[in-house]
Amino acid sequence: MSFCYRDLISLFNQSFADTYNTRLELGDDEPIYLPADGQVAYHRIIFAHGFFASALHEVAHWLLAGEARRRQLDYGYWYHPDGRDAEAQGAFEAVEVKPQAIEWALSLSCGFPFNVSCDNLNGSAEPDRHAFRARVREQALHYLADGFPPRARVFMAALQRHYRRVPLTAADFSVN
Repeated sequence: MSFCYRDLISLFNQSFADTYNTRLELGDDEPIYLPADGQVAYHRIIFAHGFFASALHEVAHWLLAGEARRRQLDYGYWYHPDGRDAEAQGAFEAVEVKPQAIEWALSLSCGFPFNVSCDNLNGSAEPDRHAFRARVREQALHYLADGFPPRARVFMAALQRHYRRVPLTAADFSVN
């Protein structure tokens, strides 16, 4: 199956451009969320380099962010860049569990491979990818049992229709 970021842009914008004044856009470099301002009348989720996984990841953050967060540059979150020590990496992973659980569900909803992102290639301590993936899986299973955030459900359904996928089950979230 072919995965084209243009499909994600189209599906996202069909789902949310009118109702949330938000659009998904291709960017050149680092991903970023930009709320509407005096120069651009709509909110923008900008993903990196046309990477399908980057688009899914950035959308997952938006699907989770509440209204107040969506009015702030990059949702008002701190970001400690690559090169984190063990303590900073732990804080990063704690914040990333929920969006990456949603990203995993989005990936499954279109049949795209999911990999957790520890995003710390130059850190002083090697992240435990397996432990982090297990925490992301636990959160995904929690969402599956108790319900994904409403906008996530909307986008998952749009992806499942487009990619002809069935609704997710716990068996889909394998740690292998």
